[in-house]
Amino acid sequence: MRKSNLILLTLGLAFLFNACKLDNYDAPNGQLVGQIIDIETNELIQQDIIRGTTIKLIEHGYDPVTPQYLRVKTDGTYANTLLFANTYTVQPDQRNFVQIDEQEVVISANSKLDFKVQPYIRVKDATIVKNGDKVTATFHIDQTVSENVRKIGLYAHTEPIVGEPIRLFASELNLNRAVDESEVMTLEINVKENSSVFKSGQQYFFKIGAVINIPEAKFNYAPAVRLAVD
Repeated sequence: MRKSNLILLTLGLAFLFNACKLDNYDAPNGQLVGQIIDIETNELIQQDIIRGTTIKLIEHGYDPVTPQYLRVKTDGTYANTLLFANTYTVQPDQRNFVQIDEQEVVISANSKLDFKVQPYIRVKDATIVKNGDKVTATFHIDQTVSENVRKIGLYAHTEPIVGEPIRLFASELNLNRAVDESEVMTLEINVKENSSVFKSGQQYFFKIGAVINIPEAKFNYAPAVRLAVD
């Protein structure tokens, strides 16, 4: 064998050996699951799957360290099963509730952390019904902070993840004012006039949402309701 070929073979084997060593890391051995819970009602706080609440995690022992972000599901639960067991600083980031203090959490194989928080807005006594050609939503707004309610909306989609960012159709009203909880709010969608969107015989999910006038605030919701369109 020529000397040059022997050198190339040696270098190749060394590269393969080092590559195998680099891949020989432990797999993630920790997980964190939990819920975002209304501190007053004990109900899960509905979220958007896009542009919704996230949870920031900073793993200890590294400097600098890049934060990790967990996205909360639409039902207010979250889970990450691909974490490394360690101590983390944990705090909700983008959110639809009043900020809470960061926490140091030791994450192991089966860690659970629920957040009990004060939502900016509670959409209460919500009803969504179809009468004739119209889908009508009625509800009350419980505004828990002093900032104005910026907008309310009724959102429709074929999927239950419906919300302000994911909708086929929306009926929205810009309020930009304080709201008394006794005030009855009403929003309507005329499905017949929008037959290009709403197909006869198909079912759609409708959801009421409202957002507070705070920078980066996310929408608060009542649970989605499924209705058939005739």
